[in-house]
Amino acid sequence: MARKSSAEAPAEEREKKVNIRKIGALKPVLGFLKPYRMRLVGAMLALAFTAGVTLSIGQGIRLLIDGGFTSDSSAQLAESVEFFMTLVVLLAFGTFARYYLVSWIGERVTADMRKAVFSHIISLHPGFFESTSSGEIQSRITTDTTLIQTVVGSSVSVALRNLLMFIGGMIWLFITNAKFTLILLGTIPLVIVPIIVFGRRVRNLSRSSQDKIADVGSYVNESISNIKTVHAFNHQSADRTRFGEHVEAAFDVAVTRIAQRAWLTVAVIILVFGGISVMLWWGGQDVQAGVISGGDLAAFVFYAIMVAGSMGSITEVLGDLQRAAGATERLIELLHMDNLIVAPAQPAQLPADTQADIEMRNVSFSYPTRPDHLAVDNVCLRVGKGKTLALVGASGAGKSTIIDLLLRFYDVQQGEILFDGVNISSVDPLELRHHIGLVPQQPTLFSGTVIDNIRYGSPDASDQDVFAAAKSAYAHDFIERLPNGYDSQVGEAGVRLSGGQRQRLAIARAILKNPDLLLLDEATSALDADSEYMVQKALDSLTKARTTIVIAHRLATVINADQIAVLDQGKVVATGQHDELLKHSDLYRRWADLQFKISGAALSGEAV
Repeated sequence: MARKSSAEAPAEEREKKVNIRKIGALKPVLGFLKPYRMRLVGAMLALAFTAGVTLSIGQGIRLLIDGGFTSDSSAQLAESVEFFMTLVVLLAFGTFARYYLVSWIGERVTADMRKAVFSHIISLHPGFFESTSSGEIQSRITTDTTLIQTVVGSSVSVALRNLLMFIGGMIWLFITNAKFTLILLGTIPLVIVPIIVFGRRVRNLSRSSQDKIADVGSYVNESISNIKTVHAFNHQSADRTRFGEHVEAAFDVAVTRIAQRAWLTVAVIILVFGGISVMLWWGGQDVQAGVISGGDLAAFVFYAIMVAGSMGSITEVLGDLQRAAGATERLIELLHMDNLIVAPAQPAQLPADTQADIEMRNVSFSYPTRPDHLAVDNVCLRVGKGKTLALVGASGAGKSTIIDLLLRFYDVQQGEILFDGVNISSVDPLELRHHIGLVPQQPTLFSGTVIDNIRYGSPDASDQDVFAAAKSAYAHDFIERLPNGYDSQVGEAGVRLSGGQRQRLAIARAILKNPDLLLLDEATSALDADSEYMVQKALDSLTKARTTIVIAHRLATVINADQIAVLDQGKVVATGQHDELLKHSDLYRRWADLQFKISGAALSGEAV
């Protein structure tokens, strides 16, 4: 038995700490309330006023019965009714002020929290999103903040109002009849026990419920984002089944939580109003015996019901507070997530006349999710101003990782990357990326118009500059043929455009930005032969004025590059121009044989 007690003690201690942490999870919300102190004060005054008026109604009922109904004076009856109606009118206007102010604060705090979370999330390093799904983030910003809005804009107000009425009601109960009040108080321990038991279960289920809802949102987002793949593989039925499992899991947790709260309410109502029933039996006997008046008994019953109702409301609000505590915890977890890529306290400045001279010195890097595998292993590369460096290699060789490192999406573990002689880890990431343009292999478009997506590269660009960029990317003609030209909607992720059209818009976006360093990740892979020819011409003219790093799977697109780096399993195994690599790199020559379908000996820049 001694062992069991010693084992249970730490468990109970941990549970107490968890409960304290749950309650403390709501504290960060106070920070979002500070800017609206005056409105908060106004809401509290309105709340106190309505609670006071509500308590006064009990005295109005007493006067109405003892001074109005039981008297023979019509004037006294009229005064009692007027007093009662005055209280009702004051209660109505006080409730209006309280409801408006509290609801406004709830909506305002929710909006501020959503903006704060989104602003922080969108600035986090890309590595964070490798382990956190977009659906979960979306759920936290929408569903969790809605729960907090319910608490701030309603539940807390209800709880405070009922707390005031409970305290005021208890005072009036003692003033009206101390004996009956003591009888009523005898039921309170019976009410507290179920509150503790069921409340603890609700707390544990609240966080689980929100996690299940997040799983539902994440699955919906993933399926809808890849709807073509779903249909191509006839996966609708399987996805319906899996989604149903997620929904049912969330439903089961929610039903369990609801059942616990429902039983809590049942216990409170039966026990409290059972006590009131006992009190009415004794009180009715005293009225019959002339010990108290009917008005006093009516007032006492009113306060007793108010106290019981307040206690019941508070128990219901506790459930909302527990759910909001879990939601707040999830949101604050995002707000406190550290950004691993930040500007130094005193960032170094790039030269005013940027040359985009890029050098990688003994760079090694592994992704946080795969720390034991070097994606880039002791890489040394150099590309000067206006030159083109091509990165070739099999999938997984480290080509895209180098692009990510140049953009400082991640920091290297060993070595350094220099931009015009300045280590990019000492530069503000925003300043660094201002000089870099990216055309990814899978172009990203946002819901909106064509012109909005091109202007994404330079938000302040004029329409004429946008048109010029589109023409340079050979996108102007197909844009003009769209139903609304440049004002045509591209749909979610550009679903209304073909792959080649999306790629040309991405190229136009990069042209509009006019960067010093251009990063091309297989930029022509999604184009047909005619479009590729036109875009390649545009890229040729674009790359002459700036440093360019190209990822290529097709060697034909990089034959004329100033330098080609051959990567294999994260290492640079050969560098040189096309003809040099054909002679000195067996790996490059084998790729050339496979792609050009002719003997390596016959391959040369002129032959191709």
